[in-house]
Parts: sequence; structure tokens; C-alpha cells
Amino acid sequence: MDRVDAVVIGAGAVGLAVARALAQAGQETIVAEAQGGIGQGVSSRNSEVIHAGLYYLPGSLKARLCVRGKELLYELCASHGVEHRRCGKLTVANGEQEVVALRALQQRAAANGVPVEWLEGAQARALEPALRCSAALHSPSTGIVDSHGFMLALQGDLERAGGAVALGSRVESARLARTPGAPHVVVLADGTQLATTILVNAASLHACSLARRFEGLDPGLVPRESFAKGNYYALGGESPFRHLIYPAPADAWLGVHLTLDLGGQARFGPDLEWLDVRTPQEIDYRVNPARAVDFYAEVRRYWPGLPDGALAPSYSGVRPKIHGPGEKAPDFRIDGPAVHGVPGLLNLFGIESPGLTSALAIAEAVAPQLLAAA
Repeated sequence: MDRVDAVVIGAGAVGLAVARALAQAGQETIVAEAQGGIGQGVSSRNSEVIHAGLYYLPGSLKARLCVRGKELLYELCASHGVEHRRCGKLTVANGEQEVVALRALQQRAAANGVPVEWLEGAQARALEPALRCSAALHSPSTGIVDSHGFMLALQGDLERAGGAVALGSRVESARLARTPGAPHVVVLADGTQLATTILVNAASLHACSLARRFEGLDPGLVPRESFAKGNYYALGGESPFRHLIYPAPADAWLGVHLTLDLGGQARFGPDLEWLDVRTPQEIDYRVNPARAVDFYAEVRRYWPGLPDGALAPSYSGVRPKIHGPGEKAPDFRIDGPAVHGVPGLLNLFGIESPGLTSALAIAEAVAPQLLAAA
């Protein structure tokens, strides 16, 4: 049986970031990825937004890791030539109730150490003449990034440090060792077994079901997964906006927002569609054109000039939720030995937005814990 220092399951942004940190710390590291390429799951089906950290509960993992991750991500983009743009974002209010929500968001941003600027409606329209709003919150540190370019940079650093990505290598299960220093045994779908001291479950949509197949892990410590689909529609023609535009937040959903890609193309989404499926294999990623009706209504609240027929189905993504409809959204679950008592094991559950922005900060936070088991 081959033995390596660390096995990371999942070659999305978070898995690659953690593997890179371990390899750069001198650990022989393998990333086991079921698909034929990196970043084929959640990491390739999102808005590609570099989040500032406005929305999250002060002191939470999401708040701290997003703010720190944003700094690290901008630094990596600059040092590795990853295409990105610090375009800024306007979160807009229409009506008294949304102004109240926007004031609360301004306070939360301040608590999280995120710079924002309050704009009255006329000031916001001076920046974006096509916009309708009574007030807006300007977040200058929000940006967009080439997510695949980011992941390629992580893979490059990983490989330069002696690590490797094993594509087409689906992990079936693992036998966990509870004695410090004793190896865990990772079992691949083709029967191959790998012994490792450090095991990281960064399998995103598959993380919960995979953890339930870890022999030696209390199943009561694995959350029940749910899947929430977000559909995106592309704008035909040139975008009238230079900033990202978000409506004032309602509950745990940020509303149908306008984002830009690095070519300047505008897209709208995601919406929130809870799926009646139990496994990721059952997910249908096709975008239903009929859902555009609701998009037009939502978008015209802040862009009344959206022309009829301008939206075309684009793509969809699915969030790896660890709560269900009507339940309060929990924080990231970063379950290390202090939670489950297994040396060298890390389970990453519910790493949805702002997971892409937070990836480098997650790696920075967990690597020292994992290295202690090495």
C-alpha cells in the first residue's frame, strides 16, 4: 500500500488551497478528484465574485474567513497574474423597509471591518445612471475573478511544492485511525488504497455522504445535506452597469443580483430553488426558461429599463447546504479533531458562498491544525 503524508479529497478551490498549504509546508500531498479536471463542481458554477464580507454575522467563520480570504485572494491574483477586477458593488434599497435593511448591513459591514460608503439615491445614480434606488451602499473592495485561473494558480503552486492532483480518482470510503501517528486508509473506487496521516474531506456537494462512509467517524457528527439550485440568465447586449448591483438582502438570500464577467458581460442570478433530491447525482443543471418571468420582475425593481426578451438562460449552480428551507443558515462547518476526536482528519461541510473568496483563508486557518498531526 502506498503511503503519503496528506490526502485531500476534492480539487475545487478550497481543496486545492488546503493541499497547496500542506505541500508548501513540506507534506507529500495528493488531491484525489473524481472528475477529469479540477474545479468541475461548485467552484465552476458560481458568480465568480470576490466578496467583501458585508453580510455575515460578526465573529462567524464566514465573516472572518471572507475578509481575510479576500485580502489573500487579491494578493495571489496580483502575484500570479490571475485575471480579476476590483469593480466594486452597489447594494441598493427601494422603499423604507429596504433602507432599514441597508442601514443594518452598513452596521454589520463596520463590525466586520469592511469599508463601505452610504450613498443617497442621486449619488448612486451619478455612478450608475440606469439604476433606480432610494439609497445604496457602495462596497469598493468587492470584485470579480477568473475562478478557473485562480484554481490553476493553486494547482501550479501545489505541484511546484511536490504535490499532485490525481484526476479520475473517486474516493469510495476511508478507514480512520484514532491512534495519533497511525495512518488512515483511503479507499478509491477502483480498489486502490492509500495510507495517510492527514485526510481532508473537501468534497463539497459530496462531503456529507462521503463522511458517512468513513469507518471510525461518529455518524451523528455528520450533518444532513440539502441542495439549493441557483439559476443564472445572461443579458443580451451591452451592460449599462460598471459595478455589481445587489438588492438589499432579505433573510439568508441576497436576491437576484447583477454580476459582470471579466469581458463585461452582465448576468443575473442566482435565484433560490430548493431541490427534492437526496444525492448530487440526481441534480439537473438545466436552466428552465420559464423562471425568467420572476427574474424580470426582480431586476426591474432596480433596473426598470431592462428590455423585454433581453434575458437568456445561461447556467446554474448548486449550493452544498447543511440546512433546509425555512431554517436559519448555519456557519461553515470546519470539523477537525477537536470536534470528532480523529487525529489528522478535517471535514469541510456547508462550504457555500463565500467559499471561493474564503478558500485561501480556510487553508491558512486549518493547515497548522493538520500539521500538528503529521
